Amino acid sequence: MFLVSNEPLDPFAGDPEDPAAELAQLDSAEDLDLLEPLSLREREEILAELGDLDVFRTLLEPRGYRGLVVDCEGCAEPHYFDWDLLAGNLRHLLDEGRTRVHEPAYAPDPACYVSWDYARGFADGAYEASAASEADTR
Repeated sequence: MFLVSNEPLDPFAGDPEDPAAELAQLDSAEDLDLLEPLSLREREEILAELGDLDVFRTLLEPRGYRGLVVDCEGCAEPHYFDWDLLAGNLRHLLDEGRTRVHEPAYAPDPACYVSWDYARGFADGAYEASAASEADTR
């Protein structure tokens, strides 16, 4: 069986001078033991977000949107996530119980990304328009 990873390739994989090598020390078994597993409610919320993300992508990607922009509380910068990367990050959170270290995208075009709230409103509007159209045909 061939597995496909949604994670971007590590450009420093196998490099002894990897600038992120010290980050592995932060993930000691001791630190991981302190992590509480996700609650059933948290898991359900992540699964719902994955479902929402699939709907958003279906509606917005054909219109030229590459993904979502998220305001990061940790660094107070907007982070631009392509559809696949965001889905991969949510799956990682679901599997590992924590988020990955993240880097802001290099020179993204903000016009190609929308906020989660915008995507939600667009999806809600598309649903309402579809329901109204369906009611008109009855």
